[in-house]
Amino acid sequence: MECETVSSTVQEQTSTAIYAENSRAWPPKRWYAHGVLWIACFFLGIPLFYALIVSTQTNAEVFRYQFVLGSGLQSNWDIVFHQRHLHEYMINSLIMTAGITVGKTIFSLLAGLAFVYFRFPGKWLVFGFVLMTLMMPTEVLIIALFRIISRLNWANTYLALIVPFLASATGAFLFRQHFASIPAELSEAAQLDGANPLQFLFRVLVPMSWNTIGALAVVQSIYAWNMYIWPNMIISDPKMEVVQVGIGALRSGESALQYGPLMLGAVFASLPPVIVFILLQKPFMSGFALNREK
Repeated sequence: MECETVSSTVQEQTSTAIYAENSRAWPPKRWYAHGVLWIACFFLGIPLFYALIVSTQTNAEVFRYQFVLGSGLQSNWDIVFHQRHLHEYMINSLIMTAGITVGKTIFSLLAGLAFVYFRFPGKWLVFGFVLMTLMMPTEVLIIALFRIISRLNWANTYLALIVPFLASATGAFLFRQHFASIPAELSEAAQLDGANPLQFLFRVLVPMSWNTIGALAVVQSIYAWNMYIWPNMIISDPKMEVVQVGIGALRSGESALQYGPLMLGAVFASLPPVIVFILLQKPFMSGFALNREK
């Protein structure tokens, strides 16, 4: 027994020494993979770098193709935030995005709970119908949605921007699959303790589902932030416009297309999705990871 313990200790020390030696080796054994990644990051970062440069330039400097900071940052800033009020559009988009993301997450949790832990006639038929809606883009339903919202007199309100997108087939499917992988003994134990379905959901399932919730929140927040067609149709009040429509308005100037303000607006409009992804990167990657462990 002592010999086996000594042998295992020696093996652990040897493997640790080999790992330390490999970690100090330069170039690393997979240097070609790191090289490909660096090249990919470089080419992916060029458009962003160029957009930052153009956002500081005037039209004359843009057409000189100068890869240096320009002299038009102050004038571009005044056009974007003082004349076109892009910050107000961003606030509207933030409210819309928060409402859609929170609402979709809650309804998706409830749908996943129903499809896994409830028994009702035609459950699989309903679930199949929900999956079929994944093949129907929003543009197919946009005319019907427009008529319904108009009859409800919700035009030019946040209700028109949020309510039609609270249901999510993707979220229902995601939480159904996640809840199905949780041992059924937890549900039985909760029932023995006298917990009702909502208590079981928020006290047991939700704490075990933060990675899935984070993954869904990232996807849905970016989707909501980038919506353009529906807000452009249902909103006619300039004070209720969203950021994507506001950026479209930056394309037209007094005499010609102004590239500096357009790029400056695009850079600021891209910051909230980047911040959301950075904050929820770990839950996002963990939520969509394929894990064979039960």
